[in-house]
Amino acid sequence: MRYSRTKAYSAFTRFIQRFALGGIAVGVMALVVVMSVMNGFENELKQRILGGVPHVQLYGDHVLAELDDVTEKLPKGALQSVSPYVSTEALVQVPGNLAVVTLQGFDTGDSAHRTIPTALEQALIAGQWSRLATGEYNIILGQTLANQLKLAIGDKVRIVSSKGAVYSPLGMLPSQRTFRLVGVFAMQSDLDKHLAVANIDDVARLIRDPRAAQKQVQLQLNDAFNAPKVASIIRSNSTLSVTDWRQRYGQLFDAVGMEKRMMWLMLALIIAVAAFNTLSALAMVIDDKRHDIAILQTIGLTQAQVRRVFLIQGCYIGVVGTSVGLLLGILLALFINPILQTLGTHFVAGLGQQLPVQFEWTQVCFIAFFALILALVAAFYPAAKAAQTEPSEALRYD
Repeated sequence: MRYSRTKAYSAFTRFIQRFALGGIAVGVMALVVVMSVMNGFENELKQRILGGVPHVQLYGDHVLAELDDVTEKLPKGALQSVSPYVSTEALVQVPGNLAVVTLQGFDTGDSAHRTIPTALEQALIAGQWSRLATGEYNIILGQTLANQLKLAIGDKVRIVSSKGAVYSPLGMLPSQRTFRLVGVFAMQSDLDKHLAVANIDDVARLIRDPRAAQKQVQLQLNDAFNAPKVASIIRSNSTLSVTDWRQRYGQLFDAVGMEKRMMWLMLALIIAVAAFNTLSALAMVIDDKRHDIAILQTIGLTQAQVRRVFLIQGCYIGVVGTSVGLLLGILLALFINPILQTLGTHFVAGLGQQLPVQFEWTQVCFIAFFALILALVAAFYPAAKAAQTEPSEALRYD
């Protein structure tokens, strides 16, 4: 410990030692901050996109009959809600404009029986979900889509669906009905442009399939990322057709996951370079203390004890650097938005939003463990070389 704090080394040796310690601190700090922000972004995407769509969809003529047996085989606590729903691709048409949407029909009655996904229900900024009563043909659109079509509450839109189309002497006629806009939601994601919600019975009538609500069931999970596992369990225990959100949004989250892994790799290399500077620092310390090592060996210090001295010194650099880096990283992540506001910098362009930050303490502990292991590995070689010092050679000219 005295070797680690002493000022008796040459100026260059002290510089190398402090450079190694500072490099580990900066690398750990950067990794904690960046991974916390990346976790925050991933969680925001998860809430804003996956919070408004069914996590797992079941299809089949006997889906309701098999539902109880299927859900019993799922892990305890995995399910948030189970409810029938109807979904179809449709066109929203207004004079001079139209847009393609995914029209979803939910039970939109009183709050006790309402089956709208929680995040979507909470995103309503105008109107009421209870306005989507059976037979009234009301509809709620995303804010971006409503603005694009220049719609206001009370305006009428024509919904056109190819599902339920009929053939006539003039050719195939798509199914269509006039709906009234009674609400607007804002998920602040792509759903605001491509999602429309109506009553489940009204959507079933639109596609001319009164039994549609008995053929499709949606599962909302407590953790949307468990959807592939849940879907796999259902496929292996039933004859139902099963899809999950990854069919539509999987590539987006795969890209986010790959970006997180690449950021981890690049920043981990900073820690690796700094940790292996410990090797240079210890090598220079050993060269400075060559005579001290030889004298201690002559009075009985064993090779194992010499090795332990320099391993402890390497661990000291790793522990101090990692501790400082963790402290600075956590503080910087916690106060990153006030700091950016003070500097007048905005990373979320045009929205005036703050950077989302989410700590995963298991990940933070792994970063600390990774830095400490690298520092220990880097210290092992110079410690072993110090233990091999020959007292007769070191003291030959003294």
